[in-house]
Amino acid sequence: MPLVAWVVAGLIVLRLVADLILMSLNAAEVRRHAGRPPEAVAAVMDAETYAKSSIYTLEKSRFGMLTEVFDTLVLALVLFGGVLPPLYHLVIGLGAPGAAWAQALFILCAGILLSIPSLPFEWWDQFRLEQKFGFNKSTPGLWVADKIKGGLLACVIGFPLVWALLTLVRWMGGAWWLWGFALVLGVQLLMLVLYPKLILPLFNKLTPLPPGELRDRLLVLGERTGFRAKTIEVIDGSKRSGHSNAYFTGFGRFRRIVLFDTLVAQLTPEELEAVLAHEIGHYRRGHVPKMIAMSAVSLFVGFGVLAWLAGQPWFNQAFGFPAGEIAPSFLLFALLSGLVTFWFTPVANLLMRKYEYQADAFAREAMGGANPMVSALRKLAQKNLTNLTPHPLFSAFFYSHPTLVERERALRSAA
Repeated sequence: MPLVAWVVAGLIVLRLVADLILMSLNAAEVRRHAGRPPEAVAAVMDAETYAKSSIYTLEKSRFGMLTEVFDTLVLALVLFGGVLPPLYHLVIGLGAPGAAWAQALFILCAGILLSIPSLPFEWWDQFRLEQKFGFNKSTPGLWVADKIKGGLLACVIGFPLVWALLTLVRWMGGAWWLWGFALVLGVQLLMLVLYPKLILPLFNKLTPLPPGELRDRLLVLGERTGFRAKTIEVIDGSKRSGHSNAYFTGFGRFRRIVLFDTLVAQLTPEELEAVLAHEIGHYRRGHVPKMIAMSAVSLFVGFGVLAWLAGQPWFNQAFGFPAGEIAPSFLLFALLSGLVTFWFTPVANLLMRKYEYQADAFAREAMGGANPMVSALRKLAQKNLTNLTPHPLFSAFFYSHPTLVERERALRSAA
């Protein structure tokens, strides 16, 4: 086996070991507090709910470990078991030598093939684990329909995009990756506009928030904070899950606030106003353009690394592909990049947490105090059985938001 293949194998094992250690540390932390939660946690969640939350976290952790081991074995089999090169030669044989559409078809077929092994695990998570704790609201038919729609969207959007990238490689020579970066960035920006209008309605029903006290309060809040969304909409998240959420989507005149119907049912109008103030805080503090800029930088670096790797004969050859063929390089990069970017996750999460604190502070100012936001956060933690005692290392890698205790402390300290 070539040296680069050994290096990749080492990175795969290292990632698996890191994931298992982090999950084990987190599970141990939950068990340590299961009988006697910390004082700060006991103040925000009753003993019965905390016990249920601990059991939920531990069962999800055990299942997560099993899934991680399985996914790693699948990745190793795909990379080192000689699965992909025969598929590549079979698919590209359908077209003329170097045909971009055939190479794009190979990447699409490989993506579909790689998604199949995880389906039983996704099914078990939805209809066993989530069902056990009362979160699953989906049906087998809806679950299958979602998978089919997702696959069709991958074909409709992904295939033309990959074909365009492969065509740029042929037309633009050594500068192809700069054009490719510009193309993908443009598509990402376009999707910010199209997703809530064209894609989201394929899976969920969006309805304007009906007239009433809640709508009046939220409209007044928007006027008071200088935020005029195109619309405030309610999404029927309850047809799939009992979990609740709210988010800000789009930009410019296409921006909108989306509230889960579960959230509307769980919170009081004042608490929902605080949640909306938090989302407005992301807008007023400029978090959306900042995150777009960071994504663009990451994308630029990624394309640069991809272009360099694609120019190295050993990259393709280490995994059984012909040197100089760009489609295998695309696929290999997609499969392997996460082994490296994983280690930078704590840095990204640190920045995301900073943004969450800023949005919380904005909500506190908009509501004239910390109580409405604190009350909303407590209810959300209770309803979603949130783990309130994660291990610090696990939290650093897997939590883009501060914990409830951390957020409440920050809200209270500045009150």
